[in-house]
Amino acid sequence: MLGIFMLVLPQNGLTQTAAKPGAGGGPVILVVGDSLSAEYGLKRGSGWVSLMAQRLASEKIPARVVNASISGDTTSGGRSRLGALLAQHKPGVVIIELGGNDALRGLPLDMTEGNLRAMTQAAQKAGARVLLVGMQVPPNYGSVYAAKFSGLFAKVAKDSKAGLVPFLLKGVADTGDANGMFQADRIHPTEQAHTLMLANVWPELRKLLK
Repeated sequence: MLGIFMLVLPQNGLTQTAAKPGAGGGPVILVVGDSLSAEYGLKRGSGWVSLMAQRLASEKIPARVVNASISGDTTSGGRSRLGALLAQHKPGVVIIELGGNDALRGLPLDMTEGNLRAMTQAAQKAGARVLLVGMQVPPNYGSVYAAKFSGLFAKVAKDSKAGLVPFLLKGVADTGDANGMFQADRIHPTEQAHTLMLANVWPELRKLLK
């Protein structure tokens, strides 16, 4: 497996996981996310994006995965750097996993929605298929806010005809033993949880690779 994918740590602080394409080539899958995709607190190669690259290789699906995720990033940050990433990597699929830090910082929902919409449209204009990865917030945020926040991902996906993972942490944060699925900070998932996170993403990604 070590000969199939490699881990590159660029000087700009991004974590990029590149899965070398097979003989027939294949699309670049660009992941633009936050700490949930940047292997925060985990050993390199154990996060869901790295696991995705490994599964693509094991199933002999030619693709190259570029993980351009930054811990602490917001939708505004992702939007500001997406253009350069699209120009550099020319992806066939863009996975957008952002929004959680917007909620943690109490940023306006309409701003989050607008940024996700702009990123989706920019990626589609560049010829890529888009997969939006949704998030949810804890009940203490209030039922109205929580519903509006989780709903904006589905709204953008529907309006843009993009793919959607309703909740990245399904089976992780919504279980009776959720504490055991998180690191000591109770924010970032454990290595075990990342296997479940990939299970949530994989079926929707697979649809975009057909």
